[in-house]
Amino acid sequence: MKVLVTGSAGFIGSRVSQVLLERGDEVIGLDILSPYYDVKLKEDRLAKIIDHPNFTEARIDLADRKAVAQLFKDHKPEGVINLAAQAGVRHSLEAPMDYVDSNLVGFVNILEGCRHAGVKHLVYASSSSVYGTNEKMPFSTKDSVDHPISLYAASKRANELMAHTYSHLFRFPTSGLRFFTVYGPWGRPDMAMFLFTKAIMNGDPIDVFNNGKMKRSFTYIDDIVEGVVRTLDAPPSAKPVTEGGQVDPASSTTAPFRIFNIGSDNAVSLMRYIEVLEENLGRKAIKNMMPMQPGDVPATWADVDDLRETVGYHPTTSVEDGIKKFVEWYLDYYKA
Repeated sequence: MKVLVTGSAGFIGSRVSQVLLERGDEVIGLDILSPYYDVKLKEDRLAKIIDHPNFTEARIDLADRKAVAQLFKDHKPEGVINLAAQAGVRHSLEAPMDYVDSNLVGFVNILEGCRHAGVKHLVYASSSSVYGTNEKMPFSTKDSVDHPISLYAASKRANELMAHTYSHLFRFPTSGLRFFTVYGPWGRPDMAMFLFTKAIMNGDPIDVFNNGKMKRSFTYIDDIVEGVVRTLDAPPSAKPVTEGGQVDPASSTTAPFRIFNIGSDNAVSLMRYIEVLEENLGRKAIKNMMPMQPGDVPATWADVDDLRETVGYHPTTSVEDGIKKFVEWYLDYYKA
């Protein structure tokens, strides 16, 4: 298959691209290498795949309508995995227009490209953030997601609604994946794992929000990538999933459209996460206990039964194993 992967220099996108290339697919990798975080890290991720004979780099901005349209016209991808986005809940409080440009304008450009190129399946990144302050655990795709509490979350929910509209009007299959706290080697420096490790190694305090009373479905990168690729290979139909006579809101009676949670089905406390990190670093963290941050939620926990039943998704990496692998990579990459 010829697959367009957006965000191909990103944490998830670079690994997805690598797996697709290893199995024999052709990959067109779109990434602007934005300076939101360390560009060198992005370049080093890209270096792992850029010389592959089946990889084509497209260093363009997802919000550039003409450039994206030309990319689809030139390459005519059969599948698209859209992972490019302006990430980060807290950054959305400071720079909202970054989210409008990348997550809204950019996503419409992807949808238009898929429409005109006859793409067979679009898989796109949504987020567990869409669940807002939902207190029902675990989070299910059958739950209401109409009250996001950050612009980042709202932009991801908007992506889901736009995808349904295009699937309905133009009949191309779309699958949205609500990611839950991804971590691992080559991860994002703005995420907790990176921030905590750097601070502990430097003897600096770490900020522990909500006084440590947080839980997350921490999900190892390899488990995420497996689910993304499996989803690409299983485009949805318009046949709805029903339960007790009720239509599942994550499917559609009129469109080849599905939404899935993708993450670990085991919620781990933040304090346990820090404890395992301390064990692997051989150092104790200096904890700066802080109140909840605006736009954040105290807990996330993924119900992944639908994805398991549909594509055989089964996350297997424990926090203990995943953190160990991350620390080994971090110490080697930064020569710490």
